[in-house]
Amino acid sequence: MMYIFVNNMDMEIPRGNSREDTKARRQIIKAYYNKWFSANPDQVVRNKALHADIHVKYSSMNETSGRASASYESTMAVFHLSDILEKATVTSIVAPKPRDNNQKAFSKIYKMKYGKYKLVVGLQKSTGHLVQYYVGGGDKK
Repeated sequence: MMYIFVNNMDMEIPRGNSREDTKARRQIIKAYYNKWFSANPDQVVRNKALHADIHVKYSSMNETSGRASASYESTMAVFHLSDILEKATVTSIVAPKPRDNNQKAFSKIYKMKYGKYKLVVGLQKSTGHLVQYYVGGGDKK
């Protein structure tokens, strides 16, 4: 069993696929992001491969908590957030999905990898900032 200390209490990270397990993982991910935001007030990590800052925003937490909570492995990726942001390398650059409202703010999408974890970063149209869109476990194939 994997436990995380959040809000002054140990929380077990559920491994199952039930709705309750997914909901619990979503809450754990959000709690971790809030803790990360407190520890990193600038909400920026310098990525070595891109030689650029990656910004972590509230939208980063929302997208990741929604998607990564679907599996235990993806939830575990969140606990390596700083390392993934710093050390991930680009595997491809693609256009945003045209029907995805969450990607409309981006002009480019960078798909990146760090070990078994994946990172998706968007180039924000309005600011030119690289923004963490999603972090999670690698594809199972």
